[in-house]
Amino acid sequence: MTHLALARKWRPRDFDSLVGQEHVVRALSHALGTKRLHHAYLFTGTRGVGKTTIARILAKALNCEHGVQARPCGECDACTGIDAGRFADCIELDAASNRGVDEMTQLLENAVYAPTAGRYKVYVIDEVHMLSTHAFNAMLKTLEEPPPHVVFVLATTDPQRVPVTVLSRCLQFNLKNMPAPAIAAHLSVVLQAEGVAHDARALDRIGRAASGSMRDALSLLDQAIAFGGGSVREAEVREMLGLVDAGWLVRLLEALVAGDGRALVEVADAMLEANAPFERALSDLAQLLQRIALARIGVLGDADDPDAVQRFAQQISAEDLQVYYQIVTHGARELALAPDAHTGFTMVLLRLLAFRPSFAAEPARGDRDASPARTAMPRIASDAPSPAAPPQPAPPQPARSQPAQSPAAPAGVAGAPAAAAPLPFDGDWPALAARLGVGGLVRQFMEQSELLAADGLRIRVRVPIRPLAEPGTVRRVRDALAAHFGAEVRLDVEVGRVQGPTAAVASAQERAQRQAQAQAAIESDPFVRTLIDEFDGSIVPGSVRPSEQRQTTGGSE
Repeated sequence: MTHLALARKWRPRDFDSLVGQEHVVRALSHALGTKRLHHAYLFTGTRGVGKTTIARILAKALNCEHGVQARPCGECDACTGIDAGRFADCIELDAASNRGVDEMTQLLENAVYAPTAGRYKVYVIDEVHMLSTHAFNAMLKTLEEPPPHVVFVLATTDPQRVPVTVLSRCLQFNLKNMPAPAIAAHLSVVLQAEGVAHDARALDRIGRAASGSMRDALSLLDQAIAFGGGSVREAEVREMLGLVDAGWLVRLLEALVAGDGRALVEVADAMLEANAPFERALSDLAQLLQRIALARIGVLGDADDPDAVQRFAQQISAEDLQVYYQIVTHGARELALAPDAHTGFTMVLLRLLAFRPSFAAEPARGDRDASPARTAMPRIASDAPSPAAPPQPAPPQPARSQPAQSPAAPAGVAGAPAAAAPLPFDGDWPALAARLGVGGLVRQFMEQSELLAADGLRIRVRVPIRPLAEPGTVRRVRDALAAHFGAEVRLDVEVGRVQGPTAAVASAQERAQRQAQAQAAIESDPFVRTLIDEFDGSIVPGSVRPSEQRQTTGGSE
């Protein structure tokens, strides 16, 4: 006996066995039960969600020998003929290969004749958006006022390409993607009926990989049975789908939380040796970050390692999760531009590390010995203030001819000089923004904010947009200021129109001044003036750029 694929063997034969499209089933069942039938239906949705299947069930419901009903018998000649694709009055047309006006004209000419074996002639046109403009125009009149024995059932994956004149003549039903749990539950029923041993976790993997398509899920299930030698187990399914071991992702996040760049690279190298799919790794990492973000608000979804998700939810702040998620998703889109997948994946990991607040505040390795007083602020995992660490003994300082100018770390931070006096604030907020040497949102805050008042290290500022006043951002700015001044800083922030001097305005003014100087210099240059006067030339607007000042170890040039 020839093997029949599961997607064909388990294709629903009636509305009761249809999975995941209850809203469509309910509407059609009521219409059939009350005999309030329409002459044209349009089913839209992605592949494998049941468009053609529902069209065939509807054709059986209209032509069943036991009468028009929502539950066709499935045993009469009409029902079995439609299931087998040999019923004369159920005509299925693939618009992708029959898209011309000639094919449509021939179809419409035959529509005027009465059914030969059934009650209705049902025309099922799949991928109707592929019809040509002339074919659409040819069918409009018949579609609006067809003969009483004709029912059109159109199906498409791209309703935007169907003319509005066609849409207005049809009852439209949008079929939704099936959720992974519903797919997994149906696959379990199929395997129990087929007598195939399986794991629940394996079916969950297939359900998620099917992306809402039951047909794809059944095809993957067929492949998994063959791959597993007659059983469906999670390990084989993971290998078949090319999924990334969850342990790799946990190790990556642990290294990221610890700020260990070497460990991140080592994990990426180990994944390369294990032939891990880096494209899928970034996708799975984004999903893991989403589950951690949900766990922070008390929603623990389906996760491979719930304990790890809960642990990371306590260690990573909400704003950091958003930044990490954005970096990972953008990195996945840019992976094809990298020299190779491993290189691109490693750079995404290093980008995650670079945007980690405590890592961004740390000096480079080569600068740490030269500036021992510059110490990064400790990692903060929540908006609550972190407890102060016990004071540590000051490291020995080398003799210097001049006192060190580097600002001391705030009290309570490991490695801070015990006798370092806090630096005063001179009230020049734009200059402070330039000296602070921060990045990301902290830099945007410093450059766009306006100083309103300052009483020692009690500072009040105004920012132009609310995202800059989020508690997490304000906390980072406060920590950066505390690290700079070597003492606790009280920072009050309000949102409103910024009118006073800001670092961004000062920078723009400086650029404008340098541009004006460059323009004046080029216009007054004797050689340029000679070219303009003798050859009737002119300076192209916007072509003058101020030169960058460069310094070398031997002097200026």
